[in-house]
Amino acid sequence: MGAWSLPKHDYWSTPFAESLLKHLDLFTGATILDVASGHGIPAFYLAEHVGPSGQVLGIDVNARQVASARMIQGDQLRWLSFQCLDVRSLPANLPSFDRITGNLSVMFFRPDRFATLEGLSAHLKPGGQIVVTFPSLGTFDSLWRRVDQEMAVRQLRTERRRLEAYIAERPSAEEGRGWLHKLGFERIVVSEYPLEVVAGHGQAFLHDPLLRGGFLDDVYECFEDPRLADTVMTAVSEDVPSFVPLVAQRCVLSGWKP
Repeated sequence: MGAWSLPKHDYWSTPFAESLLKHLDLFTGATILDVASGHGIPAFYLAEHVGPSGQVLGIDVNARQVASARMIQGDQLRWLSFQCLDVRSLPANLPSFDRITGNLSVMFFRPDRFATLEGLSAHLKPGGQIVVTFPSLGTFDSLWRRVDQEMAVRQLRTERRRLEAYIAERPSAEEGRGWLHKLGFERIVVSEYPLEVVAGHGQAFLHDPLLRGGFLDDVYECFEDPRLADTVMTAVSEDVPSFVPLVAQRCVLSGWKP
């Protein structure tokens, strides 16, 4: 294993990155744009494998994530760089790349995911490959059903409608296939790999570092009254056995530009 192998302790980003790498045609000397690069999973791995004759640019809209990735990098892998850029509005002078990757990226393509992919494809060389991963429709369905049940018991109609809209907004695997097909990509592959996420109980569930700051925050946004949100979600957290296992769908979307 190399010095920049995928970290084993990351139980979310690493499994998605592993599914991305199953489909990525990686070669020495490749130029790669890694979007929504976060703190460098899998940008460091990619840089190590393309070698000094290649180039990897990781971009993220979050300046703190970019700073964190640069700090981890230090003065190593000089052909790897990180920039604070918004994938939804890439600069016209950005060069073209052999490969474009994006681990856990598609959720950041909102509000118009197709337009973002179209913008990315403009920076992919002819014959180049794009591979992105995202938690697709069906992720954590058992949790959403339990939250909806709690809302129904309390007759929270507005909150239920908001939850329904949030769930429906999550892209499906087939929707992703449609985007690449519309863009004229070839050899399109869309695969889903289930990933079970271990959840705690009670406060451990509500403050789980994976769920809070992501999926659970989206549920809290369905409420206008924070106290009501706390009451409902506390009830849900005390009933974790009713909706485990929590299963995420790791969706990999891959295609080749003609």
